Amino acid sequence: QVQLVESGGGSVQAGGSLRLSCAASGYTYSNYCAAWFRQAPGKEREGVAGIDSYGSTNYADSVKGRFTISKDNAKKILYLQMNSLKPDDTAMYYCATSTLRYCGTWWRPIKYNYWGQGTQVTVSS
Repeated sequence: QVQLVESGGGSVQAGGSLRLSCAASGYTYSNYCAAWFRQAPGKEREGVAGIDSYGSTNYADSVKGRFTISKDNAKKILYLQMNSLKPDDTAMYYCATSTLRYCGTWWRPIKYNYWGQGTQVTVSS
């Protein structure tokens, strides 16, 4: 059974940084693609960053140059380093994993089979 547990969320001021982690059990990041999504109140869930089994990464335009997705296959942890945070980044952040090695349209939630419970990120101005 796959379980994903996020951590690292919190409240920061604009310009600050946070690093989110997603620890997996029953799952191997090295074999499949994974991603981070976020959802703000009243908005649809949106893809923030994706990484495939080969380590290739993709980002939403809104976070390019500020966020970095990475993974530690040995520790089974997916990371999202978030720098230069803005109030618009405020949302619940979710990690998601797939049974595909390459997700293609990585920003589509339907690509992913397993989801974490979410961790809140709040950025104040």
